[in-house]
Formats: sequence, C-alpha cells, structure tokens
Amino acid sequence: MPTTRPEAPSTRTGAQRPATSLQLYSVNSHLEADLDGTLARLSEIGLRNVEAFAFVDRADELAAAFARHGIAAPTGHAMLVAKEVTREGVTTPVPSHAATFEAAKKLGMEVVIDPAVFDWSTGEAVEATASALNEAARSAAEHGLRVGYHNHAWELSTLIEGVPALEYFAGLLDDEVVLEIDVYWAHIGGVDAPALLRRLGDRVRALHIKDGPQVENPFVADAPFDPSGLGQVPAGQGAIPLEAALAATPSAEFAVIEFDHFDGDIFAAIAASFDYLENRA
Repeated sequence: MPTTRPEAPSTRTGAQRPATSLQLYSVNSHLEADLDGTLARLSEIGLRNVEAFAFVDRADELAAAFARHGIAAPTGHAMLVAKEVTREGVTTPVPSHAATFEAAKKLGMEVVIDPAVFDWSTGEAVEATASALNEAARSAAEHGLRVGYHNHAWELSTLIEGVPALEYFAGLLDDEVVLEIDVYWAHIGGVDAPALLRRLGDRVRALHIKDGPQVENPFVADAPFDPSGLGQVPAGQGAIPLEAALAATPSAEFAVIEFDHFDGDIFAAIAASFDYLENRA
C-alpha cells in the first residue's frame, strides 16, 4: 500500500511563515468587470501575491496587469489531469500541458496546481490520477516548473484501503509533485486537518486558507453544490482550525486566502483574512 511521509514538526517560527496570497477566483466577478481596478484594490490591501486561474488564454493581459500593480503570481490553477471539461452542458478541451506551462512561465509562476479531479471512488481511479500528475510533473520540469494538486472534501471522505483517498494518492506521487491542502475542505471532509498535514509532511507546499461555521459536507448531498449556503467568513472568525493547520505545516511556502462565496464586502473580508495571516502571534 502507498504510504505518506512521516509527520512533520508542528512548530513554526515567524521567519518560516508562508507568503500570503489570494486565489483570484474569490473576486472573479470583479475581475470580469474591471481587471485593473480589482487588482488595484488588492494591492491597496497589501497583497503582493495572487493565485491565478484560467490564465492560459489571457497570460499576456494578466502579466501586464500584475506588473502594473506590483503583484506576482507564484502559483496558479489549471487542469492537468482532465482532457476536457463540461460546464452547463458544453464540453471544451483542456489546454495542452505545453500551452499551460508556457503561459505559466509568462506569469512568473513556480507551481501549477490542478484544482480538481472528481473520481476518487476506487484505488484504480486514484492511481490513474497520480500517474497523470506524475507525467505532468515531468513535462513541467522542462519549463522549470513544479505541479501540484488542490483538494476539496471528496478526497478525504472517500477511503481507499482504509485511508482517505488523498493520503493514498500522496503515496503514489513522484517527489517533485506537491500538494496544496485546502484546510477548510479537509475539515469539512471529516478529517483532523492539522493531523492530516503532519502526516503528509513536506509534500505540502501551499495551503488554502478559508473559514466558516461547521457544516455538513455539501458534496455528499443530492442537491447541487451551492457555495452561498456555506456561510464563509474571514480567516480566524469561524470553526476551521486554521492556526493549528498553519503550525502543522512548516513546509508551506504559500498561504492562499480563498472564498467560495461571501455575503458582503468581499474586499473587506479579504483584508480581514490578510490581517489575520500577516499579524497573528
């Protein structure tokens, strides 16, 4: 059976703190309406790093806008395993690895992270995903890049050989492949997130930081996923064990703020999360 790495130490000094970033999908509607104005507001908050998404076809535009506002994109989300995606009944091909990595280099990225693979139901499915990501890592290395995977809840609520599917998956990955653990979804998926992070060890190079009340895993319900029902709040104001998760992950290079949905002023919520990460004891 694949094994994960030994538990990492659970202490962190101020000098080891990961760089604060923001997953830009949190402000997607604002970006669509006013790219420059949105980036200006993020820069005013103090953000110097963001995590890009859907960047392949707009790499030049994003690179120019990031430069204007003093923002870097060390990480980004792009499909690396799936060959096509279907949204609202329309199926479109995923950009090739070559196109994805060329765009990532234009943006100065270090790590390209697959945001979601949906079939974790069997060991064979998980093994196929790991093999595909290992292959992507070899291609990425030719561009001086790393690749990774970002979880939701379903990778933790499914068991393979008695362990959460994400841990089974981690044991199949080449050393060059990293993980970006979404602490919120790990917790909602039913695991002790800090303990999971210690078991995954230095494989974890980024964290998604978001908070909210304790809710049932929405991905096991029959109804379509509705992020507006999650009640997410700024980091440090909810039930997610963020402080313990951060302490459990000394290998993390990036702490990426994200909101799946927020009822209210999203920029004020981002600022509060930024303050939590930058000024916590």
